[in-house]
Amino acid sequence: MRTEYRKRYLPFGYKLMLSYCVLIIIPVLLVGYVANSVFVNSIREQTRTNLQGTLQQMAANIGYKMEDTRRLTDMLYFDSALAGHLRHYEEGWVSYAATTEYLLPKFNSTIEATNRSIWMSVFLHNESLPEIYNTYEGGDPLEEKSRLFDIYHIRRIAERDWYRRFPEEVHGVTMQWRQIEDDETFRRISLLRRIVDVDDAMSIREIGFIRMSVRISDLFESLDYRKIGEGAAIFVTEANGRVLVSSGTAGESFDSMQERNESGDQIVIEERLPAENWSIVAFVPTDITERDTSKVRWLTVLICFVSFIAFSFLAMFLSRYFSRRVSKIVSVLDSFQEGDFHKRVFFKGNDEFTHISGALNEMGQNIGDLIKEVYLTNIQKKEAELESLQAQINPHFLYNTLSSISRLAKFGETGKLHRMVRDLAKFYRLSLNEGRTVIPILSELDQAKAYVDIQKTKYEDRMDVFWDIDSSIARYKTIKLILQPFIENVLEHAWVGEHVHIRIAGTLEGERVVFKIIDDGVGMRQERIRQIFDPVEGPNLGYGIRNVDQRIKLHYGTEYGVTMHSRPGIGTTVRITIPARTSDGG
Repeated sequence: MRTEYRKRYLPFGYKLMLSYCVLIIIPVLLVGYVANSVFVNSIREQTRTNLQGTLQQMAANIGYKMEDTRRLTDMLYFDSALAGHLRHYEEGWVSYAATTEYLLPKFNSTIEATNRSIWMSVFLHNESLPEIYNTYEGGDPLEEKSRLFDIYHIRRIAERDWYRRFPEEVHGVTMQWRQIEDDETFRRISLLRRIVDVDDAMSIREIGFIRMSVRISDLFESLDYRKIGEGAAIFVTEANGRVLVSSGTAGESFDSMQERNESGDQIVIEERLPAENWSIVAFVPTDITERDTSKVRWLTVLICFVSFIAFSFLAMFLSRYFSRRVSKIVSVLDSFQEGDFHKRVFFKGNDEFTHISGALNEMGQNIGDLIKEVYLTNIQKKEAELESLQAQINPHFLYNTLSSISRLAKFGETGKLHRMVRDLAKFYRLSLNEGRTVIPILSELDQAKAYVDIQKTKYEDRMDVFWDIDSSIARYKTIKLILQPFIENVLEHAWVGEHVHIRIAGTLEGERVVFKIIDDGVGMRQERIRQIFDPVEGPNLGYGIRNVDQRIKLHYGTEYGVTMHSRPGIGTTVRITIPARTSDGG
């Protein structure tokens, strides 16, 4: 009969093994798969963000040099004295003096205002001023060691297509970066800009033209494909798609790189330059972004495989260990069911099986009722103890802190758990303070800091607390617990989004010690502040604030206490005033 009964169920060892596999091994594998996906996507996103940041740094460097060149032209464009000399047509000594005493020093100081190699050409409408220029004999002016500026008359460029097509002047705005004349031959690029005379608000007249030429290699010096990785290519393109400069192309054109991009073996990252309608376009092989993800993928597979083997052996050991004990207990129960109450089972050690076997040996058929009775009694006892503890621990701050400690323990964050328990113990040690009401200000600050440390462990970077305490107040005393309620009030009501800043200041103002708790939270209307301090209008508002204010007034007098100032959307400032006393008198 017993043999037939045992054939109808799966042995306990197999059940334990299967349940262990389902509840432990399979979730581990699922977690490994999900973690791998998350880490891979995170690494890909991080890699792309890093590449985008690299391009942004390149764009910022190029933009700085372009802005530096524009700044040099501003020195001429906005110089009203220069405009006065250029519009003054008088030959002879006046023209000579204007040239030698102002124009040449002005142009020379403009070039010397930067440590970069720049060639400036100035074309003047005033032909009473002489032309002064070098003869470069077909060479690159930037290779010369002599003066790097030339003065010409405007007629030299009047018929040039690039000059005639130059955009209509908008004061202080119109300028162009272009390759003109021999710029492309010598790998230069020029900033083109007019010099204008503003007769009145409605009239702008061109009196000159500036061309500042720089080497492309100097302007785009930061453009280096090696900052991204081998196999990458970087192009600087104009709005019409024309390539100004490239790095790491390995002989491939911009169009060919775009065709390769359609095949999916690379990604494209683009960054606009701050000036002109230019873009930095980077073609990055996918193996650069997949290099780290492959390592993470294989590491995850290895960890999951090792975990699977370890958990499997552990499951086999546990199932065999417990199944043998359960089999003995089942055999005793079978004997009891058949009416044989003389069979006994014994286990070494002091665990659940030992207690069960002892109960079986002592109580027989009544063991079920006894276990149920003991179980219910224990449950009722635990519930009574819990209600007693809850009745003693009313402050929701302690409840929240213990909840946070529980979560830290659950997730194994032992460092944070240790800090929070240490700070909680310190907080209540300082709060109790051997029953004393008046304590040193340093103790009050320590108690407030312990509270802040607890909340810092909970909120981490979401809250920032700045301490600004004058050391001269350390020798005075205060009634306890006047700072913590206001810090707690900020953390309950002042959040704006996911972050809050708190500044805690303590200063000595004459014969008074003044504390300030300042936050940048949501703020409140003056009407609400009035209700907080009026227990009749706002009996359910600001109990902790009124409590501190009333305790200070009762101990020190009505001229001391708490005041508040707040503006919606800006924040709140709480001012706590107590007398500067070194004794408990009050």
